[in-house]
Amino acid sequence: MPTLDPLSLRLFVAVAETGTIAAAAQREHIAAAAVSKRISEIEATLGVALLRRTNKGVMPTAAGERLVALAHRALHELDDIAVQMRDYASGASGLIRLVANVSSVVQFLPREIQSFAAQHPRIQIQLEEKPSTGVVKAVADNAADIGVFTSVPHGYDVQTFPYRRDSLTLVTPAGHALAHRQAVAFADTLDFEYVGLQPDTAISQQLTRAAHAHARPVNLRIQVTSYDAQCLMIAAGLGLGVMPRAIAQEQADKLGLSIVALTDAWAERDLLLAVRSLEALPVACRMLVAHLRGG
Repeated sequence: MPTLDPLSLRLFVAVAETGTIAAAAQREHIAAAAVSKRISEIEATLGVALLRRTNKGVMPTAAGERLVALAHRALHELDDIAVQMRDYASGASGLIRLVANVSSVVQFLPREIQSFAAQHPRIQIQLEEKPSTGVVKAVADNAADIGVFTSVPHGYDVQTFPYRRDSLTLVTPAGHALAHRQAVAFADTLDFEYVGLQPDTAISQQLTRAAHAHARPVNLRIQVTSYDAQCLMIAAGLGLGVMPRAIAQEQADKLGLSIVALTDAWAERDLLLAVRSLEALPVACRMLVAHLRGG
């Protein structure tokens, strides 16, 4: 079935609005004969008369008036497509699939996403939380555009960039034997019970490696899925915990927790950004990477 093209619709609207083919041709900078031919083709395609000739020019028939309304809508939507595609090309619009580990979500990303969103209100960010190894896998598998994770061995072919650093600290309940220590080595805590995170998190894996280096297990009494739950369990006296210092400081006063520095080198951690290929990312994604890297 023959279709209507945008130019023919635009010319028909011009004829209907100006009242003559000659005036429409002048407005659209095209020969009058070409306009007349386009109108005839539209009428042949639709099988209905669209214009009625008068001694002053032409005017739309009932079908023509309806087509004018439909054509206005269609042409507006086509114009809007062009505008939106320009926005995507410039980075003004788009969807960013961001996946991040819990440490970055809790400590850094909320305010950085907020400031980015304020600058680019038409860019949508879809944020999903995963363990660090899951973050890198999601980026490598093209299930995410950008990942934020704690530096861990992963084996995936991705590009990484420095993001932030954080410090892990020991958290104890009030009155614990270690509560008044200024600093402690992780090995000296292994006689005590722990409240841990899920085993696929970067912190849990690091604690397991560190304990194995001393031929000891981590004595887990309970495992939870969030730092909030971990702090509540520690406050209830169910064990020690290890978490980022910034998170511990937020909870310490209201829950009566004690924070003890860890002397182990691994307690200072690098958080990284991961992408498959920075150059291949859509503009909006590259803009967020630059924003997260500090401009």
